[in-house]
This record gives sequence, C-alpha cells and structure tokens, in this order.
Amino acid sequence: MVAFIDQHRDSFGVELICKQLPIAPSVYYEHKVRQRDPRQVPARQRLDVAPREEVRRVFEQSRCRYGARKVWLQLAREGVRAARCTVERLMRLEGLQGVTRGGRQRTTIPDELAGRPDDLVKRDFSVPGPNVLWVSDVTYVRTVTGFVYVAFVIDAYARRIVGWRVSGSLHSNLVLDALEQALYAREGSRRLIVHSDRSSQNLSIRYTERLAQAGAAASVGSSGDSYDNALAETIIGLYKAEVIHHLGH
Repeated sequence: MVAFIDQHRDSFGVELICKQLPIAPSVYYEHKVRQRDPRQVPARQRLDVAPREEVRRVFEQSRCRYGARKVWLQLAREGVRAARCTVERLMRLEGLQGVTRGGRQRTTIPDELAGRPDDLVKRDFSVPGPNVLWVSDVTYVRTVTGFVYVAFVIDAYARRIVGWRVSGSLHSNLVLDALEQALYAREGSRRLIVHSDRSSQNLSIRYTERLAQAGAAASVGSSGDSYDNALAETIIGLYKAEVIHHLGH
C-alpha cells in the first residue's frame, strides 16, 4: 500500500488515497520516516530481519511444507537461536503456512475369527536402535485414476520407511510384499518385533508364517484404536500431507 500511494500521490494526494485503502495517513507517513531514517525502525523489527530470512529459507527448503514447529526445530538443529513463538509470529507476517492433513478412509478391516498375537509394544515406540521394532499399516492415496492402497513398513528407531507396496485392491499380498521388501534390506541380528493393527491382511496365515520364518515376533494392537499404532499413523499422515497431497504426485 505504501508503494501504491507513492505511485499515485502526485495525482490524487495521500489523504484521498488513504480514504480508499485500509491505511491511515499517519501510518503512511510513519513508514516514510522509517525509510529515510532506519534508526526510527523499532528495535524488534530490526532484530527480526535476520531470523525472518532464516525462517523463509527453511520453509522454502522444505518445499513449503513445514509448519512453525518444524521450522523452529530445523533452525535449532542448524544452531540458529529463535523462540518458537518468534518463528510463529514471523511466519504469520510472511504469510507462510505449512501443509495440513486431510480426511480418512477406512482401511483396517478386523478379522474377528482369527487368533491374534499379543500386543508387545503397549504404545511404547522408543527403541535402542534400528531393526528392533517395525510398525506396519495400510493407507489409501487418491490418484487421477482413483484410489490406490499403499502398505508401509516403518522402522521405529529411524522413523524411516523400509518397505512399501502399492495396489489397486486391499488384499493380503499387499502387506506381505511390503514386508518382503523390508526383510530383504534388513541388517543386524537383533530380535525384531513387527507391530500392526488388527486387520485381516496383517493376520493372514501367509503373513504370520513369513514373520516366523524371518525370526520376527508379531505384535498386534486393538481394532479401531489409532493410539496402539500411533507411530505408523503419524508417519503415514506426514507422508500423505507433505509428499502426496502437497506435491500432487
């Protein structure tokens, strides 16, 4: 608005233009004084110059996906000191907003007749190293040709997807193929637990037999309770929000 007034003030006058814009003449003149004399700029605005540039840099490097919390954490990892409330304020001033998650479609179909393993995790996803605990889940992704289902196997230590498969139908081979990929790339001899929800795909005979053959212990949470498999829910939610929906792939 200040630039617009500068462009047209000779033709219409500052006061007349300000009557048509949401800006008072005093605010305009205050901006002009600060432009002529940077010492008149408030101290906080002067201190905000460098952090503001850093916040925008991290946000753009994330492909415009990160919200205030992730921008703040990334700045801390890089040694840039800034309070989280400062990052939130600067992002609002810059008009920066991270991606948000969408709705859900049911992919967990419980098999009430099948026996299921015990819950060996008890909602505690902290582990001492990689290949100690894997979590498995199935989600859906919207494409130009319709929905497809994606099975994931995630290492709880690294928060890394170690196995995945895509299919147009929700069949038992989907999760088994994702498990096979993860087992193929597995390193280390530690006892492995593979945790999943109580879906019919994860309780299939072929799936449980493959776990036993690999020397892995199966663990299953309750049906319809996202907290029992919260880690998988979180990673998949971030994957869909930051990769699929945001980039349009």
